[in-house]
Amino acid sequence: MSQSESFIEEVTEEVRRDRLFGLMRRYGWIAVMIVVLIVGGAAWNEWRKARDAAQAQSLGDAMVAALEANDDAARVAALEAIDAPTPGARAVRDFTTVSALIDAGDLAAAQDRLDAIAADGQTDPVYRQLAGFKSLLLKAGDMELDERRLGFEGLAQTSPMLRVAAEEQLALIEIESGDTDAAIARLERLRTDAEATAGLRQRASQLIVALGGVLNGTAPSGN
Repeated sequence: MSQSESFIEEVTEEVRRDRLFGLMRRYGWIAVMIVVLIVGGAAWNEWRKARDAAQAQSLGDAMVAALEANDDAARVAALEAIDAPTPGARAVRDFTTVSALIDAGDLAAAQDRLDAIAADGQTDPVYRQLAGFKSLLLKAGDMELDERRLGFEGLAQTSPMLRVAAEEQLALIEIESGDTDAAIARLERLRTDAEATAGLRQRASQLIVALGGVLNGTAPSGN
């Protein structure tokens, strides 16, 4: 390499360094801000996780203490006094309160609480649908068959999580209304439904046999 070429290369490298330092002086604050945001975001995320864990622990401890009360009325009162800071925590507290109200024999208050959960727009749809299902079960004895059927059909069509449970209730409604063939057909679908639990499939099989139906193409033994 000649001296002129070496000199040109050194000058070019010096210009590059000057330009780089100039850019850093001009825009370096952006890089600093990015680093601050990344570090701050990570710290915020960790703080939020710790806060949520502490809230969940506090809610769990309060509910355990409430459930250890000596009588049903005291358990209900203790559960209702628990502060639930989020919609999810409120739903868990309210479902537990519903169970305590049922144990205390206050079905009207339990239904009111379930209906309130189902109507709460801030609550997760899964909790709302579950509350609606439980409310229908509690009110079933005071409802007309057609009204019950409409309620469970709505849940079967709109709630994948509750579909098979609602279908089982619809089969029971068909049995109650004397539509045995429709009940057997629905129970047979439930018996082979991949989403049905083992317990539900067993109940479906037992009901089919009790109604005089056939399982797997074989007539019931009559035992």
